[in-house]
Amino acid sequence: MRRPGKVIPIAQAGQADDDDAQFVSMYQKQPTIYPRAVKGWFASWRWVFVWLTQLLFYGLPWLQWGGRQAVLFDLEAQRFYIFGLLLYPHDLIFLAALLVLSALALFFFTAVAGRLWCGYTCPQTVYTEIFMWAERWIEGDRLARMRLDESRWTWNKIWRKGAKHAAWLSIALFTGFSFVGYFTPIRELTSAAVDGSVSGWNAFWVLFYGGATYGNAGFLREQMCKYMCPYARFQSALIDKDSLIITYDAGRGDPRGSRSKKASAAEHGLGDCIDCTLCVQVCPTGIDIRNGLQNECIGCAACIDICDDVMDKMGYAQGLIRYSTENGVANGWSRLQMFKRALRPRVLIYGGLLSAASVAFAVSVTMRSPFKFDIVKDRGALGRVIDEGTVENVYRIQIMNRTEAPQTYRISASGIDGLQTLAAPVKAGPAAVASVSVNLRLPYAAAQSLQGKAVPVRFEITAEQEHAGAAATMSASQFEKSTFFVPR
Repeated sequence: MRRPGKVIPIAQAGQADDDDAQFVSMYQKQPTIYPRAVKGWFASWRWVFVWLTQLLFYGLPWLQWGGRQAVLFDLEAQRFYIFGLLLYPHDLIFLAALLVLSALALFFFTAVAGRLWCGYTCPQTVYTEIFMWAERWIEGDRLARMRLDESRWTWNKIWRKGAKHAAWLSIALFTGFSFVGYFTPIRELTSAAVDGSVSGWNAFWVLFYGGATYGNAGFLREQMCKYMCPYARFQSALIDKDSLIITYDAGRGDPRGSRSKKASAAEHGLGDCIDCTLCVQVCPTGIDIRNGLQNECIGCAACIDICDDVMDKMGYAQGLIRYSTENGVANGWSRLQMFKRALRPRVLIYGGLLSAASVAFAVSVTMRSPFKFDIVKDRGALGRVIDEGTVENVYRIQIMNRTEAPQTYRISASGIDGLQTLAAPVKAGPAAVASVSVNLRLPYAAAQSLQGKAVPVRFEITAEQEHAGAAATMSASQFEKSTFFVPR
């Protein structure tokens, strides 16, 4: 429970402080929100996405690919495995590209249909939904939970609260364990957990992420969406009067008022809204959608499901609360008219940028070289003269095999007539780094006209993938520039 802030006495002007002092608290306790269970088309879709996201999250670490974990971010070895793709720390450019794609997708879908991400696939929404399901299963629906919280501590309240928190902790710890399984092979982590030999760091991160899930989904809930998530603050810059959002049709629903099922709303001068407040009771953030779109609305559409159910019971048409646009509600447009307005410049720009970035990302991943090499010139001797005036330069080349198959690399150099390359084929194991010394030699006759110069040369490395029982085949080549120094 939040402790009240400092209490400051305030006296009215012209009155004695001792007799008429007023005490004003600087903080207001946030009321607890008890969302009511709801069934409907949108509620079903929310649970579809809960199942899809969690089957993916919990199941992906257990999936095997080529004898290893399909998705593994091995920080200790500095290798990241994503199915058949092997990435290294210097490949973080792909992560940056994914973040750009995510931002563009967020802009695009928000401009089209508001906070779809928040309402259906955001981890905060998904885990809050799971935790509320466990809460309802153990403590009951909205009224039962309110009565339980207001009642004195009895055995019934103790075991229900205890069972709820035990269920929450189990879900949270399993979530933290699965998350760590993306960085430590989950099968090894499971064996270590069974044997009681989990390392200190792994145990810390399991408890850390488990505790974060427990706190965010069990206690903070709507506070995360209302005060901590920045998306609620800048969504107003992404939507306009033609964005599909959850709207209340005030022209149809107002004036509000309760009435019997048989009563005529027109005779009583009332709109279709019977002021049952069920739309407020099912809202996970506790807002009244009838007051218009608010930052706290996460677009879960629970209010649509419950309002449609009420309209059915009253014999009214559905859609008093619905997905619509501000212009659509004001002008009474049909769905087709609103969808036509979706293809407006803002959406076309976001969509074009998203498509272009997606294609560029896919092409860059597809054309990514299966190996990388670096050249380090011997700084101890830029160039030296050996037998019969031949000039020699020495280089150190490191080759990084980006594949999970053994590779053989052949090295050559060009750029000067008569240049000779002394380098044996280099073998590198799966996802390994090989280092080799390479000597470039230039005969005396060719070096005479280049004395005292640093001449550009180009190294070429060609990868030959080995196949059992078959000849090696050329798979890729790469080029890097360097210099060849001819002493005076």
